[in-house]
Amino acid sequence: MIAAIPGAVVQRQQLRTELKKARTKSRLTQLQVAERMDWSPSKLIRIEAGQVGISTNDLRALLREYGITDAEQTEYFLGLARASRKMPYREYRGLLAKPYMDLLSYESSASIVRTFEPLLIPGLLQTEEYSRALSRAFTPDMSGDRLERLIEIRQQRQELLDTEGRPEFFFVVDEAALHRWIGGPGVMRGQLNHLREMAARPGITVQVVPFRIGAHAGLQGPFILLEFDGEMDHILYQEKYAGESVFSDAPEATAEYLERFWDLERLAPPDDLPSTIDRALMGRGERVDGTPLEEVSVTT
Repeated sequence: MIAAIPGAVVQRQQLRTELKKARTKSRLTQLQVAERMDWSPSKLIRIEAGQVGISTNDLRALLREYGITDAEQTEYFLGLARASRKMPYREYRGLLAKPYMDLLSYESSASIVRTFEPLLIPGLLQTEEYSRALSRAFTPDMSGDRLERLIEIRQQRQELLDTEGRPEFFFVVDEAALHRWIGGPGVMRGQLNHLREMAARPGITVQVVPFRIGAHAGLQGPFILLEFDGEMDHILYQEKYAGESVFSDAPEATAEYLERFWDLERLAPPDDLPSTIDRALMGRGERVDGTPLEEVSVTT
């Protein structure tokens, strides 16, 4: 088993939460702190938003302004700051959008990951061939080297499914994702059988919202909801097929999407995945083993 590594983004999130609490407790405004530290107000705003890190020297000085001088407490803050700078996937900067890099870090530190997809197989469950076909469709002008690096990142991300102490995963997909024949019959057959195998593993649940349900709230778009032990609670990642994906830890947003996910689970029969996959294969004129229906003789 591969040992799970706490995400640097999670540490930065925890640091920003603790710093905001410390400033509030000291009854100082952001403007007052910025003036005392001889910073621009935007610097403190970015630190408290988790958009940038903070050096250990600046952090020590900031803690003194907040009246925090206890050695153990100071070391706690410094530990968060050091860990937050150990960003994963650093070698892929420039290739990945920042929200996606943050997602990779959050996933490794979550206790539960809930994912809904209306059109595609979720990234963590995609085969290499399916991912490659999808990337080619999304970015047809991408160079071969860049494409292979993207596939490498996806495969590396999936290593999380084999880590010790991994999160518990819940996936809900619309049935449309199983019928969208990406990459051709061979690729999709392999993808659907892979989905079947992954769903049989402990700690991974895959459910499908059937066509017969009709319209439902999930059709508004895909999302990932990450749950954490401790004070962080939930973070919402809203995926965008075109444009920048966004994060939110606002309680009203995460609570709304948690309820939405539970509603989608209730619409998706828990034991129907194998038969739904079989129907998707049969709908393409194939049996589960890939044998074309017209080539199978029936004895009467």
